[in-house]
Amino acid sequence: MTDASRWTIALEDVGREDVARLLSIHEALMRAQSPHASCHVKSADDLVKTGARLFALREAGDLLALGALVPIGAGHEELKSMHVAQAARGRGVGKSLLVAMLDDAKSRGIARISLETGSGADHAAARAVYAGAGFAPCGPYAGYTDDPLSTFMTLAI
Repeated sequence: MTDASRWTIALEDVGREDVARLLSIHEALMRAQSPHASCHVKSADDLVKTGARLFALREAGDLLALGALVPIGAGHEELKSMHVAQAARGRGVGKSLLVAMLDDAKSRGIARISLETGSGADHAAARAVYAGAGFAPCGPYAGYTDDPLSTFMTLAI
């Protein structure tokens, strides 16, 4: 049995204790890695306010990863708050969650997913997962501006 056969991926509530904790860890990490003007992480409250669809990947009930899709235009959503718990990294968790999120978006008629992530070494693994899923570099979108600390990517689905 592979790890992936034991994983469940479902929509999740930001108010659930383990979800709130992992979102808080993600937000703190992103704020520690980037200057304020270059940090685009959303808090749990911000995700709710933007109408995000929050997904959780679990194994035997344990939360391993989170990711959100936020509407930004007709047929266009942004991938936000993608985070794999430290203990689950290197097992394909992020890739599996990303594929499930893209499948969900496609099933709802979304035509494009875009994202902003860091351009430094701390975000190299994330950029590799996104590139492996077919995301390609693009320019700033949805109010973002050019920033040497940001990498913008997009995918037509």
